[in-house]
Amino acid sequence: MPFDLSPFAEIDLDEARLRELASQHHASWRPRLERLWSYYRNPVRLPGAGATHGSVAHEAAQVVGLPDRLRRRRGDAPKPEIVIENDIGWRVDAMVDFVFGKPTRIESLAPDPAKRALIEAALDAAWEASGGVGLLQDFALLGGVYGYADLLVRPDDALSGEAADEAARRVAAVMRGDDQLAKRDAMRLAGSLVRFEPIEPTRGIPLVDPADYRNLLGYVVRTERDGAARTAARAAGHGSDADRRSAVGRWLGSRSRGHAPRLLPGAGDGEIVELFSASARQLYADGRRIVDQPNPLGVLPVVHVQNLSQPFQYAGLSDVEPLIPLQDELNTRLSDRAHRVTMQSFRMYVAKGMQGMGDYPVGPGQVWTTDNPDADVKAFGGDLYSPSEDEHITQIREAMDKASGVSPVVLGLLRAKIGHLSSENALRVTLMGVLAKAQRKRMTYGRGILRASKIALAALDLAGFLPTTEEERELRLRWPDPLPRDENRQVAAALSKVELGVPRERVLAELGYGDADDGVV
Repeated sequence: MPFDLSPFAEIDLDEARLRELASQHHASWRPRLERLWSYYRNPVRLPGAGATHGSVAHEAAQVVGLPDRLRRRRGDAPKPEIVIENDIGWRVDAMVDFVFGKPTRIESLAPDPAKRALIEAALDAAWEASGGVGLLQDFALLGGVYGYADLLVRPDDALSGEAADEAARRVAAVMRGDDQLAKRDAMRLAGSLVRFEPIEPTRGIPLVDPADYRNLLGYVVRTERDGAARTAARAAGHGSDADRRSAVGRWLGSRSRGHAPRLLPGAGDGEIVELFSASARQLYADGRRIVDQPNPLGVLPVVHVQNLSQPFQYAGLSDVEPLIPLQDELNTRLSDRAHRVTMQSFRMYVAKGMQGMGDYPVGPGQVWTTDNPDADVKAFGGDLYSPSEDEHITQIREAMDKASGVSPVVLGLLRAKIGHLSSENALRVTLMGVLAKAQRKRMTYGRGILRASKIALAALDLAGFLPTTEEERELRLRWPDPLPRDENRQVAAALSKVELGVPRERVLAELGYGDADDGVV
């Protein structure tokens, strides 16, 4: 049956436009996104099953950026040696560690202290149930590689189903009492019913408002083959367990009942298409609708985050893209150097006027004699020092340091004496570039985290677990210092905070002596 998109008429989304968006994404966006990921990950193609060693080349993904003279063998000449050093991967990983290397605390700004504690407990449980710090690191990694990433809020279990009914009964019984600890435990139970799911840009198809690139009208999540059953089960997570099994069962059964229309020709079995808007949600599995329900939240449950802001563009700035030309140049020069060292790593000799020299081996302690006074033996070859080559490679690495904002110093690799790093200020000056870039990222990702948290609070309010107003849903993030700090100075600063009236529990939590799971994502 065709796609029935009448619930999305308000955003002018019909089947023809949906297929056009999917085709554009598949033809234009995905090749670029997959190239960015391949340069970050640099996967190596290994020999298949049954292949002998050397029968299939062990070729890394970044080989595609090398010139033809290195990639192709010419005639009987030996194939040039290929050297791939992935300087992109560790830089991206180091930046993720600086942004989300430590737990980040979400604080409520609700006027009532008791309500603040409940809100923080619910959000803490929601983020922890979704993966906690690991989820945020994955989210930042996707954004750093692709330039942007989207976060989908799934409140399905909190709004309906057996789990929601059971949680509602337990929460209602506890909230009538005066035990604050029990209330916080109840909020953790309710918050765990909300899920945050990062969507890879290779699967997410945005429907952007033509009048405002910052506004999303709708969103499509398209999954092919691998993991399709798992995606269908997660996406059909509303209702009881029986409903979930029947929904997935209908999808699995539909695969053997003839051809069904798909977004893209030749997509094959296992295509999952999920559509979202502020008013509706649909799920299609292999071209058949298995979920069709309104969106009770009244807002699009998708949060778009740019890695680094780029004006008038939906996608942000990728950490990988500006490094690709430099990475190709580095791999080229390293391969050239390897070839030169190989060809010059042994000495060769030219003998003149010596009879029968070719019949004797050349080795240590070998003596050649001749009666010819004009005879001569000249040696050439050997690995010669090439300062211009080394300088060029060094300059390429320094250019990558400047383009990425991440230098080897962040990994503890010190090439020269750069001062006494026991001083905290000296360390900050040394790492000023990476700290400044990490702060920019914290601004963009922080807004996304807070917006997703507000949607989760709206879902818990709608389900009746945690009634809140717009004012009570105001939040802020407490970012930890990415650099190690002197413990004595931290204790002195904590004592000063206590004297200023900062709650003792919060100060202890900042020092690491409080409840590690309280309000931490």
